[in-house]
Amino acid sequence: MLGLTGEVEPFDAHQPEGDLEDLRARLAAARLPEAETVARAGPKADRWGQGVPLTDLVDLATYWRTAYSWRSFEERLNRIGQFRTTIDGLGIHFLHRRSPRADATPLIMTHGWPGSIAEFIDVVDELADPKRPDVPAFHVVVPSLPGFGFSEKPATTGWGAGRIAAAWVTLMERLGYGTFVAHGGDWGGVVTTVLGGRFPEQVLGIHTTLAQPPPGLTMDGLSSAERRWAEETRDFWLHHAAYAKQQATRPQTIGYSLVDSPIGLLAWILDKFADWTDTDDGPFETVSIDRVLDDVTLYWLTRTGASAARIYFESHGGVNAVDPELVVDVPSAISVYPRDIEKCPRTWAQERYRQIVRWSEPEAGGHFPSLEVPEYFVTDLQDGLAAVLAAHR
Repeated sequence: MLGLTGEVEPFDAHQPEGDLEDLRARLAAARLPEAETVARAGPKADRWGQGVPLTDLVDLATYWRTAYSWRSFEERLNRIGQFRTTIDGLGIHFLHRRSPRADATPLIMTHGWPGSIAEFIDVVDELADPKRPDVPAFHVVVPSLPGFGFSEKPATTGWGAGRIAAAWVTLMERLGYGTFVAHGGDWGGVVTTVLGGRFPEQVLGIHTTLAQPPPGLTMDGLSSAERRWAEETRDFWLHHAAYAKQQATRPQTIGYSLVDSPIGLLAWILDKFADWTDTDDGPFETVSIDRVLDDVTLYWLTRTGASAARIYFESHGGVNAVDPELVVDVPSAISVYPRDIEKCPRTWAQERYRQIVRWSEPEAGGHFPSLEVPEYFVTDLQDGLAAVLAAHR
């Protein structure tokens, strides 16, 4: 049990074998719907038109039940280094990989939904101890968002992006990092923007793959490419965001399915990995099957399907969302991946991020770049944060 003393305690991930046996039993006894009534062949736009195709789900569930190794993932987490501490009355879990380099800079990396700390385990080592001596090294901290993974589930409302950002400042101070840089995408990008805007004394600068423009901007003056980005983002929120509306308005209702049914949880998350990656026919063209199952299994074993969904309830358009007037004056590096779900034109980004020191438009990658294009992601993050740090010299 965690006390209220602010101590940082080592944490080892080891789920009871009975929980894994229960998972396999539930998968074996799953009740499945009939196949989708769309074309069985062709591009993703057809085959995935009603969501996760039955054949794909069955194949993945079979692998999950018979071949996937949760213990291997546990071992990876334990090798990186896991800890927990209590902040603002809530137990927060995090990975912490210190760099051997004397010139390393503290870095906090925040995941989103339906991601988790699994998004970053393949890039932590290279960020902490890069092979090239001419790139920056980092003391890497990767917390689990409240209600996600091994962090505790909030019992009351209020844990939106603003409160999370404040908790991250406390976490870094507790680790001895008075100043630091921050990275995030998805909800992690929202938290990172709040960090840069509200805590400029502690945050040296930020890197994000999900820039947050102020509301109400017009398309006047945008280039044709920027206009296309804005139109694609608008189309996403109009036609592909039912999941967000559900989780923002009725997280408890969908939560019963996500906590009680591993098949329901798998389909709910797999649908997003398929739709948001830079692929043609499913996410596994670029993302490891095991890494997706690491993510889904983490949600399952910690029973966080409902509690994680509530971040939408807490932050979408409410008092805990990004302040429309928030300005980020610290140096900012922004990367816009071509198949991400929201792509912010630079003209719009400059209305909030007043000191953009690096702007990157990668040629490949989607919403999960650390999983889709990990080598490029690391290089892009190193270069972006190098520009951030150079702005202080």
